[in-house]
Amino acid sequence: MWGLYLKEHTCSVCPLCGELIDAALLEEDGRIIMEKTCALHGRFREVYWSDAAMYRRFGKFSRIGCGLLNPNVNFNSDCPFQCGLCTSHKTGTILANIDVTNRCNMSCPVCFANARVSGRIYEPDMEQIRSMMTMLRDQKPVPCFAVQFSGGEPTVREDLPEIVEMAKDLGFVQIQVATNGIKFAQSVAYGEKMVQAGLHTIYLQFDGVTPDPYIRMRGFNAFPIKEKAIENARNAGIRSITLVPTLTKGVNDHQVGDLIRYAVKNRDVVKGVNFQPVSFTGRIRQEEREMSRITIPDLAKLTEEQTDGKIPCDAWYPVPFVVPISRFLSKARHKPLPEMTVHPHCGAATYIFVDEGNIIPITEFVDVEGFMEMIDEASHELNHDSRNLLVLANVLRKVPGFIDHDKEPRSVNVTRMLLNVLREGGESVVKQFHRESLFLGAMHFQDMYNLDMERIQRCGIHYATPDGKVIPFCTYNTLHRERVEALFSRPYVPAKEECTEQDPMPMALKE
Repeated sequence: MWGLYLKEHTCSVCPLCGELIDAALLEEDGRIIMEKTCALHGRFREVYWSDAAMYRRFGKFSRIGCGLLNPNVNFNSDCPFQCGLCTSHKTGTILANIDVTNRCNMSCPVCFANARVSGRIYEPDMEQIRSMMTMLRDQKPVPCFAVQFSGGEPTVREDLPEIVEMAKDLGFVQIQVATNGIKFAQSVAYGEKMVQAGLHTIYLQFDGVTPDPYIRMRGFNAFPIKEKAIENARNAGIRSITLVPTLTKGVNDHQVGDLIRYAVKNRDVVKGVNFQPVSFTGRIRQEEREMSRITIPDLAKLTEEQTDGKIPCDAWYPVPFVVPISRFLSKARHKPLPEMTVHPHCGAATYIFVDEGNIIPITEFVDVEGFMEMIDEASHELNHDSRNLLVLANVLRKVPGFIDHDKEPRSVNVTRMLLNVLREGGESVVKQFHRESLFLGAMHFQDMYNLDMERIQRCGIHYATPDGKVIPFCTYNTLHRERVEALFSRPYVPAKEECTEQDPMPMALKE
């Protein structure tokens, strides 16, 4: 039932001038290489995926979405430079990013959103933010359900709780804040205020479990801040934290297993680790990129090696692998639901459970491919109301057959949770699954060297902008950010609480 996905030719951009150029994806020495040539700047070669076999396995699970019925741009003759979303885009907004500021209380060399560097303040006002969120909620056929407030550092805005409350009032069911954790580390009361406003998840910058990665990536030892932020969030009643390591070869790739074990240790509040292999901004020589570049297969191998094989490479699946569940529930409930129809090489994920201290990936005791195949076939039968109850009953009857009950964690009834997801499909049931499991994910955001137009057109993580546009994450950060911020910004004047290049430790934490 799965369609084979393999694309040897695509379009990309020149890393130096930004012009749209042809590109080829070639298999070479067991890797997938992107090769492209600019008429002005010559030939570029980049590792696209470090494991060709895994590339082909992930490609089998490709799913094409239908895009938006009400796109922002009806016709795009200049993709990706006239982003909308437009009619060429195949995936609705699964997660919306809204940059509420580009100010920050840190100064990280890996950051792509920094007022100090750009010399201007980008900070939409409340009405602009309301307009962006309303636009997202008005998307058809499926309104955007999840929004993440980012920056810069969003918590430097004093009115962030009011922004979160506005998102709750507009009907977003998942409200996140992407943060370095400083404000949460300073105050339990701040976390309580955010919970009261409607915050669901802290998306916490978290690069390692020792000082060194922070010193190298952030300029000072931020690890104590991260631990204090988690402790305060726990005391404030926040029960969903995602750790977000920016993964760089030679800096923190040796701590992948330790990061997972840290999350397991704190799983009462930490619900996931979302690894982000580093993407490169500006010009960087090929030798430097090769030394630092990590792709999703590299992460899968590091996970297997650093967990002593407990989380093997084949435990990871591409994001669109779960689309059959969305389509089944959408038909069963007669209501369109978000579909993770992103490009199969954009991201990867798995779930693990902890049983008496042992890490057990879901693939260890569930035949996930067989299960998804069964769900996919059943969704095609859900066309006539008179048969729907029979189809659902047949699916529920088959579910236990895909589970090895001898290997199933004794502390968690996964069979019952899967049955509840299919039977009810509501938000509370999905939340229960995430409470009992630990999500491991990876999203490899693109840069000018590995940008693939086909990935762009199927992106599900988008930025909303004050000019009424919704722009795919990777094109926003590589092609559009400067234009948008220049259009809606004012000159930058350093605030007292902001750090300087000479003094990277935020002042408030020293006091």
